Amino acid sequence: MLPVVRHALDELGVTGVTITQVLGHGAQKGATRQWKGTTYKIDLIQKIELMTVVTDDRVEAVLQAIHESASTGLIGDGKVFVSGVDDALRVRTGERGEGVS
Repeated sequence: MLPVVRHALDELGVTGVTITQVLGHGAQKGATRQWKGTTYKIDLIQKIELMTVVTDDRVEAVLQAIHESASTGLIGDGKVFVSGVDDALRVRTGERGEGVS
């Protein structure tokens, strides 16, 4: 779903994203697989973490775009966590505050 979500964010003008490959599990607590007749449990599942920072007035639109583009209705669709950013600093210029993106 990553390309679809990125396209939806691009359409909103979200210019900065960080994408990381991570390992984890949610409520399903991993998965059971079989290989060459042996059953084994995978406790950590490969996932994608996408992080972006937007102004407060854009949060709802971004959440809606992510929901509409990523939702399949199945377990594993993911979660979005919203948290505040107190300040930002562009190291190259020393610029600070909301204009740093």
